[in-house]
Amino acid sequence: MKVIAKFYDRLSNDLTQLLENPIDYNVTIEVGEAPDNQIFEVHSYILQTRCSYFKKKFNETSFNENNVKVLKMTNISVKVFNVIIKYIYGGTISLENLENSIIFDLLTYSNELDLDELVEHLQTHLVNTNNASWLKLNFAQVYQTCYQTKNLDIIQKFCNNIIAKHPNTIFESEKFISLPEDALISIIKLDDLQLDEDKIWDYVIQWGKSKNPTLPANPDEWTSDDFIALKTTLKNCLPHVRYFNMSSEKVLEKLWPYLQLFEPKLWLEINTKLLVPEKPISSTILPPRKILSATLPTRTTPIPSIPSNIITNEHSLELSSWIDRKETTYTENNPYEFKLLVRGSRDGFGLKTIYDICDQVSDTIIIAKVEDTGEIIGGYNPLEMRNNIKGKWYSSQDSFVFSLKTENLKNSIISRVKDFGFAIYYRFDSNNSWLQFGGALNLGGNLKTEKKSRCKTHSYEKSIRSNSNGFSVEEFEVFKVSPKN
Repeated sequence: MKVIAKFYDRLSNDLTQLLENPIDYNVTIEVGEAPDNQIFEVHSYILQTRCSYFKKKFNETSFNENNVKVLKMTNISVKVFNVIIKYIYGGTISLENLENSIIFDLLTYSNELDLDELVEHLQTHLVNTNNASWLKLNFAQVYQTCYQTKNLDIIQKFCNNIIAKHPNTIFESEKFISLPEDALISIIKLDDLQLDEDKIWDYVIQWGKSKNPTLPANPDEWTSDDFIALKTTLKNCLPHVRYFNMSSEKVLEKLWPYLQLFEPKLWLEINTKLLVPEKPISSTILPPRKILSATLPTRTTPIPSIPSNIITNEHSLELSSWIDRKETTYTENNPYEFKLLVRGSRDGFGLKTIYDICDQVSDTIIIAKVEDTGEIIGGYNPLEMRNNIKGKWYSSQDSFVFSLKTENLKNSIISRVKDFGFAIYYRFDSNNSWLQFGGALNLGGNLKTEKKSRCKTHSYEKSIRSNSNGFSVEEFEVFKVSPKN
């Protein structure tokens, strides 16, 4: 019997050293965009041996006059590529100091580079109990990505398990109508999807209509061409709706208005089964869904419900986590109630309005949507508001300012107070009112018509905006935040 000694640790260390001191490199890879770009000097024989993506790239790229192949990868961050290249050279990876958002980026780029071993490891890491909260908080983004990006089977299974239990997590998401077709099909194929069949039908129709925006709202006004257009869009989805498990009332109410979507034979057999259940039919009858008798909470609206025109329920969970100084974000059960006190479009945009309505109210969060940019910024103030102060600083160790994630900001920013004595500033004046969180968030005057407000960094950890220019707001809201009983 042969005994083979393996010295992988030494090999890994030596190859990692070669990456750090790239003797005889013959490839340069420019990673990221200026000014945050970096050039990596690497060896083609290692990369093409370890990674099929680079093997293909090197075959397509000629050597320059210095006998070096030059590649550019501007769509990937230096931080992410650094992890990937160390894995390629040394076969090791450490995720301890990486945020889950970075790990998810690492996963998507590893998949693009066909690093199957790393892709499986990262998926397993993310669905681990300690990290799953981030996936849930960013569910719509994660679900959409894992279907646009193939081979993420572990995360797809994780997402489908959540959707099966809480279908409105995705169906009531603003991203629902942008789901890829194969993602929608994978959902409606789930045997344990906890949703009545007529509701599934409604969502399928809603998705199909979104792909045909010129269709009239009322199907009674549709032409034959309109029905053909919707039928074509839904041709791969319709076979997975379980029509034979719908009651006669729902068939009449939900299916009848869309009669032209059905083949005559299928429509006849749906009605035959309702009238003569024992009569054999040739259509495939899909089994009933496995609806739990002890049903989980039905999310007719996402939980928790927050009365805001600016932030989502996911944002409120993140804010609550920051109030409690949690390292991981709350995922479902928000320990706080958000009670709306002031809304600019309802109560007026003058800062004086905030002081008038919120006088002697503590534990408030002010949230503003910046005009033109769509940024969502704000601050948490644990202190009582005062409407009789002509200009005074107050101390707090728990206040913070923030910029919440949007389509243009991938990860939220939180900046906590560091100079406690200059945490909160009140100035109540009929002509010149101010509310300041140090210098990190200064709100002044009429938030809608004036551009007095600005963000810097004084007294707080960091800036929440990329510039310190004055801005106005499209909308603002103030909430009283109270622990739930």
